Amino acid sequence: MNMVRRIEHWGDLHHPRWLDFIRIFLGLVILAKGVIFISSTNVQQDWIFQKSVFGFSGLMAVVVIHIVAFAHVVGGLMIIMGLLTRMVVVIQMPILLGAIFFVNATRGLTYLNTELWLSVVVFLLLVLIWIAGSGSFSADNWIRRTNDHQHNNINH
Repeated sequence: MNMVRRIEHWGDLHHPRWLDFIRIFLGLVILAKGVIFISSTNVQQDWIFQKSVFGFSGLMAVVVIHIVAFAHVVGGLMIIMGLLTRMVVVIQMPILLGAIFFVNATRGLTYLNTELWLSVVVFLLLVLIWIAGSGSFSADNWIRRTNDHQHNNINH
């Protein structure tokens, strides 16, 4: 069993119920950031034009903003429900790393940069949920139990 599978297996066996509430809260935060992105695309686009280390063109900036917004809205909803949680969390991680190092770092690494600290905390919570899994109060668990129940009925 490779290292990722062992971490996932350990997380599935050692998942306290309070982590379900952390997962739901994390999903709400990510969903909210996605809605904020959607509601302020002009602000985001202007910022990318002025500060981008990548030199995005106008079309590329719009595409990046819409991909991030879509990933946050859909990913936030899926994390809240606990559906394909580990996969969604892994998809969110590069977006948060980009927010930490390319967006917030250009604003300054001061203690007053609340967006930076929010991004760091959200990234650390993503790592925690990736290790611990979706928990017992999740769609993943419901699907797993349903499949196990159907499998047991077929074998009997």
